[in-house]
Amino acid sequence: MRGELKKWIRDIPDFPKKGILFRDISPALLDAGAFKDICDRLCENYREREFDKVAGIEARGFFFASILAYRLGKGLIPIRKPGKLPWKTISESYSLEYGEATLEMHRDAVSKGERVLIIDDLLATGGTAAAAAKLVEKLGGEVEEFGFVIELSALKGRDRIQDKPVFVLLQY
Repeated sequence: MRGELKKWIRDIPDFPKKGILFRDISPALLDAGAFKDICDRLCENYREREFDKVAGIEARGFFFASILAYRLGKGLIPIRKPGKLPWKTISESYSLEYGEATLEMHRDAVSKGERVLIIDDLLATGGTAAAAAKLVEKLGGEVEEFGFVIELSALKGRDRIQDKPVFVLLQY
């Protein structure tokens, strides 16, 4: 299945707004082999790395972050949209290619000095990833690396997270 990931990504024009070409990973999630390949490739990349926790960004980042945390024996941090976490949170607002948004994380999710891997399905403008990193850093943690299934290179998301390592399975 390696090298064939692109065939499992569906293009959806004008979603969520007119002029946006959305790269949908749903077909890859629906196919057991494609989903397994994505998860195996992410786990292989991080198996020998030293870090403490895996943070998954809502919503599609949860799919991969939870599997990585389980397989690698790490704690899992959910980074969510406002009002979704039941306890005390910290928040970070940011801009994305089609508007503004905010992310939240529990105040006790990261301890000072912990190294955190941040996982999401897609790197576009980098706003979501940068906000997630700021949440980790506000609590004294360090971002070990960002991991993405897809990167939309033309949107230059790496520019917003340039001081951190990035691992990507598929670039457009």
